[in-house]
Amino acid sequence: MEPLPQSSPPPPAASRKRKRTEKVASSPAPSELGTPEVLSSRTDLFSRPQLSVSRGPFFIPISDRSSSFFKTDPVGINRVGFRYSPAGIKSPGCYYPFRTIESNPLSYRVSWEDRSPFLYVTKDGLGLSGTKGFRSARCNAPVREGSWYMEVKIVRGGGDASTEGHREGCHVRLGWGRREAPLNGPVGLDGYSYGYRDKTGDKVTLSRPRPYGRPFESGDVIGLYISLPSLRKPNKKDPHDPAHLKRERIAIDLKGQEVFEIQEYPQSKEMIALMDYSGKSSNTASLPSVSNKKAGAGKLPERGPAVPTRTNTDNLRPLPTLSNSHIAFFVNGECQGIAFQDLYDFLQLRSPEVSRKAKEKKRARGGVKEHKENPFDDGTLGYYPFISLFNDACVQLNPGPNFDFPPPPDIEPLLVNPAAIIPEDQKPTWRPICERYAEFMEEQWQLDEFDEEEAKEEFARSDAQERAAAEKQAQRQKKKQQAEARKRAKMQPKERSPTVGDDDRTSYAGAQPSPLRHATTAPEESGDPDDERLVYGGAQPSPLRHTTAAYEPDESPAPIGLEEDSLVYGGAQPSPLRHTADYELEPSPASIGPDEDRLVYDGAQPSPLRQATAVYEPEQSPAPAFGTPNAQSGYTSENGEMDAEDSSTHMQLVDNLDYMHQCED
Repeated sequence: MEPLPQSSPPPPAASRKRKRTEKVASSPAPSELGTPEVLSSRTDLFSRPQLSVSRGPFFIPISDRSSSFFKTDPVGINRVGFRYSPAGIKSPGCYYPFRTIESNPLSYRVSWEDRSPFLYVTKDGLGLSGTKGFRSARCNAPVREGSWYMEVKIVRGGGDASTEGHREGCHVRLGWGRREAPLNGPVGLDGYSYGYRDKTGDKVTLSRPRPYGRPFESGDVIGLYISLPSLRKPNKKDPHDPAHLKRERIAIDLKGQEVFEIQEYPQSKEMIALMDYSGKSSNTASLPSVSNKKAGAGKLPERGPAVPTRTNTDNLRPLPTLSNSHIAFFVNGECQGIAFQDLYDFLQLRSPEVSRKAKEKKRARGGVKEHKENPFDDGTLGYYPFISLFNDACVQLNPGPNFDFPPPPDIEPLLVNPAAIIPEDQKPTWRPICERYAEFMEEQWQLDEFDEEEAKEEFARSDAQERAAAEKQAQRQKKKQQAEARKRAKMQPKERSPTVGDDDRTSYAGAQPSPLRHATTAPEESGDPDDERLVYGGAQPSPLRHTTAAYEPDESPAPIGLEEDSLVYGGAQPSPLRHTADYELEPSPASIGPDEDRLVYDGAQPSPLRQATAVYEPEQSPAPAFGTPNAQSGYTSENGEMDAEDSSTHMQLVDNLDYMHQCED
């Protein structure tokens, strides 16, 4: 018994929440899932191979078709307002590191990039096959001036049955088109192209067929002839003349191959306005359809009265034409006459000043690598052979010089009188389109030299601007430093230089000690709170003193002698009870007057706080002592604290001071 198939879980219910589309880059990746990289680093560029011919395309066979037609990869096929062309890297030392290169085969053919992705090609680029609907392709070089001729053989067309079962059959339209003509539509769809139909033999432009010649079918050879006047020279005094040559392109990496990405020329509103049929009213407003549905069920909001809209033709720019220009077609060598004449000029319309300033302001807010519209001629403007295939129609191009039905040396008389006889020995007035490819590539390489010169000038300008900016910055910095120096010189206070002693105590010269303090007591680190010693200017200042600077005794001897009830202050330091400079204790004879029982300082001025008659007398002494010759000066050699004997001496000193104050009272 066969096992039952495992039941798969039901698919999750579709979320009703609208999904947000992911943001895409401003320029699409041509035939590529990933986004192409912009080539900017010169170090990376010079490490890449320098090619003169592009690597591509690689031909991919079609499984359900004949092996003579292929898809191409990797090729940046023009789409979504952008077009692509092969790019190469120059040698180091160039100001502009990229240049135009060719792709195989090096001849006039269908462009690998400038075609609909639904068209298949042969390896020589001369065979073209369609799939479904109208798809178009341009050749790889435009016609800008002069008279040119080529042939196209109809392999499958004229309404033949489709090999894929399409009910409408296969059809072909041939003609000439400009850069702005869309590739996913037939030639003659708008004013940018002029075509010839196989089904009726009508000529068509602006989607308006007009009777012209006889129909053609499979096996016929159609000759395409175009004559254009000489190319207009740009006005050097007018910087906004559209005839100036200028390219706007960015080099990117596409599957390991450098290509130029260029924003395609947009269709102008003046050309779009030509599509308005004269018989169609422009002021009609759509009305809601009549239905039997209940009121309120899916009811559209009420609309106001139809306001007639007027087409504003005042702001439309005039459309220039090319005088003495015309297009003609041949069927199996038979001239069908002039189909179109006075063709629209392929140069861009002059940009209005307001629009030009708005675009420049927008570009200033954008980045350096931002694409922008080019109002000038980049060398690719002109009329291209334009081939449109419906369903699986198929054609074969013949750019010359050997034609199946060679036209006479001078085609112009045939356009007026098809029966005119032209001598065979006359010099041809037209050229086969195959000669246009080499000429076009020379024009592109000449533009590469212009780009190099422009990049060199731009580099010189930017270098001069950077140097000027650096000099200005240096001058500003120098002036700023000078101003700061002047400001510091005016605002800088007078600095005082402190004297640092050996026991980390600071004494300020000229500072007056507090008249209310004699010393501060601090307990020893031994931990005995009762053992207090006299400290002069220790780390902890008295809360009653005016300065927090530590007292530091000098190295000069300052002995103090205390015998019986007499206290002697000697040395160069004044009384510790008056506002004087820092003092040191030195031995000096002193006595207490027996008559008034007052303390006398020999040779010293009495304190302003008391009446003292002691005479202060400076005297050099080798060592300070309290009372006894070998006693210390009140400070130990290790920590500057007073011993117990000096502490008792200090207490006697305090008692004597209290006694003196009582006597004064």
